[in-house]
Amino acid sequence: MLEELRISQLGVIDSSTLELGPGLTVITGETGAGKTMVVTALGLLLGGRSDSGAVRTGAKQARVEGVVSTAALPGFREAVEDSGGEVEDDLVVLARNVTAQGRSRAWIGGASVPVTSLAEIAEPLVAVHGQSDQHRLLRASAQRQSLDRFGGDELAATAESYASLWAELAATERTLADVIGSARERAREADQLRFGLGEVESVDPKPGEDLELAAEETRLGFADTLRTAAETAREALSSEEGAPDALGTSSAARQALDGVREHDATAGELADRLAELGHLLVDVAGDVASYASSLETDPARLANVSERRAALTALTRKYGETIDEVLAWAEDGAKRLLDLEDTDGQVGELEARRDRLRGELGGLAARLTAQRSKAATRLGKAVSAELTSLAMPHATVSIALTQNPTPTPEVPAGPQLLVDGRWLRATSHGVDDVEFLLAANTGAEARPLHKGASGGELSRVMLALEVSLAETGSVPTFVFDEVDAGVGGKAAIEVGRRLAVLARGSQVLVVTHLPQVAAYADRHVVVHKSSDGSVTTSGLVTLDEAERERELSRMLAGVEDSDSARAHARELLAAAAPERACLPEGHPTG
Repeated sequence: MLEELRISQLGVIDSSTLELGPGLTVITGETGAGKTMVVTALGLLLGGRSDSGAVRTGAKQARVEGVVSTAALPGFREAVEDSGGEVEDDLVVLARNVTAQGRSRAWIGGASVPVTSLAEIAEPLVAVHGQSDQHRLLRASAQRQSLDRFGGDELAATAESYASLWAELAATERTLADVIGSARERAREADQLRFGLGEVESVDPKPGEDLELAAEETRLGFADTLRTAAETAREALSSEEGAPDALGTSSAARQALDGVREHDATAGELADRLAELGHLLVDVAGDVASYASSLETDPARLANVSERRAALTALTRKYGETIDEVLAWAEDGAKRLLDLEDTDGQVGELEARRDRLRGELGGLAARLTAQRSKAATRLGKAVSAELTSLAMPHATVSIALTQNPTPTPEVPAGPQLLVDGRWLRATSHGVDDVEFLLAANTGAEARPLHKGASGGELSRVMLALEVSLAETGSVPTFVFDEVDAGVGGKAAIEVGRRLAVLARGSQVLVVTHLPQVAAYADRHVVVHKSSDGSVTTSGLVTLDEAERERELSRMLAGVEDSDSARAHARELLAAAAPERACLPEGHPTG
């Protein structure tokens, strides 16, 4: 529930604070005083579209703040905390800034959030209705939404399941169309893969083979050079010609030091180390000799290696930088080829899934229609009963559900479903067209609202609908912006009475020009307009009983000091008192 609304630099309002509470609050004032700015402020607070033109002339920015009690709104409190906002003493502050340049910022519980998040969290708190909503009510989609809302949890669950399956069906049919439509491209890709995989298979490379052959080719190509170097090294280590060599030199050095070992321990240690060196030289000399003998010139092998490397290089030019990458490409290509070659199997699988989904959707659509039919009967009776209380005792509202048959398709596709043996046009909301019909008088033909209802009748139908929907506990706060336009006399009194009844279970804010409606308020706020000759400002003032009488007389006669108007105002307040007295104990009465 909204407990307070603070408005700064918005339209003609300089700075005002509106204290709210449970029950019915009416907002009145002279034409042009800025009454609808309160509704504009609420729209901004609910994440509505910002308009830099709403910023007060000369101001840098407009700001709206709302204090919301979360005591009876556990889901709202959780959403606030999930967004990073804080709740203190069961209260949370929502805020919105709009600059003169059109930039907008939003806060929830002190945390800066995107405006979309503000709308997501705050919009379910308040249902705002105005003259534009009467036109909205004429749209088939709005009428269907109202019926589904009245249908409750069971209908909502069916509608949600249907919408989910409908989205799955749409995705399946898109994929099926892509697979069938791209058959030629898939065949071309499959041919290219087969050719490439055939090339790889004919060469049959082994992991790392390209690196091994490169090393072998280099060794074979320089075999004579390598052998000469090895023979020279062997001769230097251990000469077969009797020339000085490393083994002989190190042996002589060892013997020299070994001969003086007894005179100095260090000389003995050096002699031992030279002995170790001699062993190592013997091993190295043997290894070099073996290496030299292994180096043979083999032109045939060199030719084979070069030819093999050429074949591998042909693969790496096309399918990867290395043979390992070529083998990885071949593995992935084989999997892709299996997928491409299974086009018929994929098409069959998609068609089977499509048919299954269509069958399930047909059953859900039939269930949705049945649930809507029951809800339509109940809602029509509820709204008609409310209209009786709104000075339309002979009016009845009925809700028609119709379906649009389609020709039997050769292949089921697109926006149609088989429902109870009939092919019907379908959407993501089912197969039903919902239309509200009004018979304004006994015996009159029930006609669509846009053909059979005047502006005043539309206002009352919308109010009756909202009162009926209020029983579903949809939102905690209702805002009506001059929805009583076109209503007067006894009908206006009944509108006030029904708003008072609606306010027993919900918070209701009404912007009105009718004194008959204002008389039923638990709290009466007037928008005062003042001007210093150059700047016009408005402020919000909550009236006491004496001030209410004066404001009602102004609304009745256009002047505040008319004795007859004041007497009429007192009569209105007295007549409305019983309805106001029916509020729960402790409820404020003005």
